[in-house]
Amino acid sequence: MNLQQLKAKLRIPVIAAPLFIVSNPDLVIAQCTAGVVGSFPALNARPIEVLERWLVQIREALEAWDQANPERPSAPFAVNQIVHKSNDRLEQDVALCVKHKVPLVITSLGARPELNAAVHSYGGMVLHDVIDQFFAHKAIEKGADGLILVASGAGGHAGRQSPFALVAETRRWFDGPIALSGSIASGAGVLAAQAMGADFAYIGSAFIATQEANAKDAYKQAIVEGSAKDIVYTNLFTGVHGNYLRSSIEQAGLDPDQLPESDPSAMNFNSGGNMDKKAWKDIWGCGQGIGTVDQVLSAGELVDKLAHEYQLATQAMTRQTEQQSA
Repeated sequence: MNLQQLKAKLRIPVIAAPLFIVSNPDLVIAQCTAGVVGSFPALNARPIEVLERWLVQIREALEAWDQANPERPSAPFAVNQIVHKSNDRLEQDVALCVKHKVPLVITSLGARPELNAAVHSYGGMVLHDVIDQFFAHKAIEKGADGLILVASGAGGHAGRQSPFALVAETRRWFDGPIALSGSIASGAGVLAAQAMGADFAYIGSAFIATQEANAKDAYKQAIVEGSAKDIVYTNLFTGVHGNYLRSSIEQAGLDPDQLPESDPSAMNFNSGGNMDKKAWKDIWGCGQGIGTVDQVLSAGELVDKLAHEYQLATQAMTRQTEQQSA
């Protein structure tokens, strides 16, 4: 699959980000049938035997949808692989992705040529998420097809750079697929990502507040009620800097304004982080774009909303361009 083939399969240019614990087959299927790429982290399927069941479930559901809705075929789905030395499941998980010909593989925290080659062997595409130019060059040199540029304000493991700088600098040397991540939660934001030079918007936090998401009701409600001021940037919970909801940090008995630094070398993705599993469940990742999320919807309704906003923003941009050229 190449860039143009992927674009042709989408209702709007959106890739739903893989969400730790939150993403599950129900959410992925709902995202794909609504017309955007749905995704989940391989490590959400525990133990490893669950991963193959999930892949079969998603494949069969999307095939059934396509047969029943030939005029509205589903979008492809993606599996996120954590390419970190602590992930002792990586080779097995990649083998399952190859067996089931997963259309898109999203790689994080490391780039390996052999993984990229394995996905390419059946025609799949690899997108690697990066926070700066050093890691972007490294990913492409090792065979990734495209990049997910994780800018400041993104949920979970986030970068520090402005999306304007990150996209512009990347486009100076790379003309392949780019998805932009960082505070995008509206259709206008999707169009803005394209205007900057990205091919896709990468949206995560808004999908946490959906009915299909495997998140506590309190988590979803915190997103509905929250805004950018409620987000804290720290590396305490995994060893990698990320954005989290202030209220969840306070509920864990910690002071969001006085968090210590963590040792990045202590990362362990077999246990879910460098603290413990409970920390990952009780500390809620979230990006700064949640100010536009005002209710819990189904994933399909959220995509409908994004598509409507995207259409309105596109029309407004067209009118503005016509007025300027008149």
